[in-house]
Amino acid sequence: MGLNQPFLDPVSDTQPGPRNLITDVAGVTVGQVTINTGHHHTGVTVIRPTRDNVFLAKCPAAVHVINGFGKSTGTIQINELGTLETPIVLTNTFAVGTAQNALIGELLAANPAIGDSTGTVNPVVMECNDGEINDIRDRIISEQDVLTALNTTTETVEEGAVGAGTGMCCYDLKGGVGSASRTIDIDGHRFTMGAFVLSNYGFLRDLNIYNVPVGAQLAAFQAAEKAKEKGSIVTVLATDIPFNSRQLRRIAKRASVGITRTGAFIGNGSGELVLAFSTANRVPHFSHHELSQQQAISDDRFDRYFRMTVAVVEEAVLSVLTHATTMIDRKGQPRLSLRDAIDQYLAVHPTAQLTELKHQLGLIP
Repeated sequence: MGLNQPFLDPVSDTQPGPRNLITDVAGVTVGQVTINTGHHHTGVTVIRPTRDNVFLAKCPAAVHVINGFGKSTGTIQINELGTLETPIVLTNTFAVGTAQNALIGELLAANPAIGDSTGTVNPVVMECNDGEINDIRDRIISEQDVLTALNTTTETVEEGAVGAGTGMCCYDLKGGVGSASRTIDIDGHRFTMGAFVLSNYGFLRDLNIYNVPVGAQLAAFQAAEKAKEKGSIVTVLATDIPFNSRQLRRIAKRASVGITRTGAFIGNGSGELVLAFSTANRVPHFSHHELSQQQAISDDRFDRYFRMTVAVVEEAVLSVLTHATTMIDRKGQPRLSLRDAIDQYLAVHPTAQLTELKHQLGLIP
């Protein structure tokens, strides 16, 4: 689950859902396969947007590219047609093709019309490079790994160094996957937004946790940082708010604010991609009518949704750091968790501020 909610959101007064996970959005489920063997630390995470056949009843969606150093698939068609029609697969960079093949196979089996009496399918696979910790050249992820994650999705989500996040880094510490949610009342009805991030970016010295410059204090205790920013973060935003695809793109753009509030500056060699979808206003693949009716939020009321987006993304990133555990990389060197990095610092320089922050973040055993 997400953080312990120690702070009032500095940017939004919305509250988390019951799990504080993306799966607080009804119908969204997550499945993961984790590989930790020898030099191989990698995996697969699958987000199913709905429990039914999303190809037959598509979700309004949009993609925003913050910095395009990435190898994801399916994003062009999402922005052209404004719909998501497959589950979302997250994995490492060299497994994108494998994941795409597995996803296509699963969609063909479930939809005999694809490629026959109707068009093809637009598989969505998103990636980050876990090569600092994982021996990525071996391309160990198989189609079966993808199918296992795809067919074991649940509302329970493990965070940290699991699934696609197994070999990822974040602010020079151990990274991974993280999630959070926020709820909001609209005209007397409760709605939810959830974020899920695959976090693999940042310099330790820049890490900021709710206006506490943690990274600047910890940086002196870590090995020399990388010379260039070459990491990435993939963000998936799910909601049951009836946004249309244009509005979802506006929402997706605000994810960058949540990311940068933790200290990122979006480097030249980094890949930041945001996919946002709504489970409302489903779009039938086989439509019997030319005209359709959809609900939408009034644009002049959007500021609170932007604030909500920033808050949920910021917490999802921090949830990565609070859940990830120290791991030995493929070269035999430790990649410290935030908890262990803070403990090392406090052993030499005990400070009330970091001790309190550690407690507030739930990093006390």
